[in-house]
Amino acid sequence: MDVVVLFFVALLANTLSALAGGGAGLLQLPALLMLGLGFPAALATHKIASVALGVGATIRHLREGRMRWRFALFILACGWPGVLLGTQLILRIPDRWAELALGLLTLGLGVYSWRRPQLGQCSERRHRDRSGLVLGGLVLFLTGVLNGSLTSGTGLFVTIWLVRWFGLDYTRAVSYTLILVGLFWNGLGAAMLSVQAPVKWDWLPPLLLGSFLGGYIGAHWALLKGNRLVKHAFEILTVVAGGKLLVDALMGW
Repeated sequence: MDVVVLFFVALLANTLSALAGGGAGLLQLPALLMLGLGFPAALATHKIASVALGVGATIRHLREGRMRWRFALFILACGWPGVLLGTQLILRIPDRWAELALGLLTLGLGVYSWRRPQLGQCSERRHRDRSGLVLGGLVLFLTGVLNGSLTSGTGLFVTIWLVRWFGLDYTRAVSYTLILVGLFWNGLGAAMLSVQAPVKWDWLPPLLLGSFLGGYIGAHWALLKGNRLVKHAFEILTVVAGGKLLVDALMGW
C-alpha cells in the first residue's frame, strides 16, 4: 500500500509541478513525512526523486527545440553555487524565518500574476544587457540558495522571475525551470543531501517512476494547451504553496 500511495502522490505532485513550473514538494514531501520518515531523510529522498521530474520534463521539452543554450547555461551557472550553499545550511540552522518569508513571497507571486492577465502570454526580450544580467543572475543565485535549503516553491519563483525580468512567456519559462532547476539544480542538491542525511532507498522506485511520468505528462499538457493554462496552473500552485509554507512556518513556533 505504501508503494501505491507513493507512486500516485509522486505522479500527481509532479504532473502539477511540470505544468506550473514548480511546487512538487507541496505534496510529495508531506507525504513522506506522514508515512514516517524524519525530516532529513524525507528531504533527501524527495530531492533525489524530484530529479526524475526534470528527466521526464526534459525529454518532452527538448523535442520542441526551443532552448537557447547560452541563456540556459547562464541560469545554470547562477543557480548552482546558490544550491551548493543552501544544502550546507538546511541541516544546520532553523529555517522557519526563511519559510515564512518564502511563503509570503510565493503567495504574492500568485496574486501578482493573477492581477496581470497579459503577463507571460507572449515573449519579449528584456534585461539582456550587462546590468540586467547581473541583477537577474543575483536573484537566480539567491533562489538557488533557497532551492538547496527549502523544499517547495523555489521552482515557481524561478518561473515568474524568468517571465517578469527576462520577458519569457510562461510556457518557455516553465521549460527552462523544469530542465535547469528540476534536473540540474535538484540533481546537485540531491547529491549533496544524500551524503549528509539518510535516504529511504526502497521507497525511491515508485517515487522515481511517478516523478518521471508526471514530469512528462505535465510538460506535454503545458506545450499542448499553451500559456493561458500554464499561467492559471502557476497562480493556483503559488497560492497553495505559499499558504502551506506560511502554515508550516507558523506551526513550527
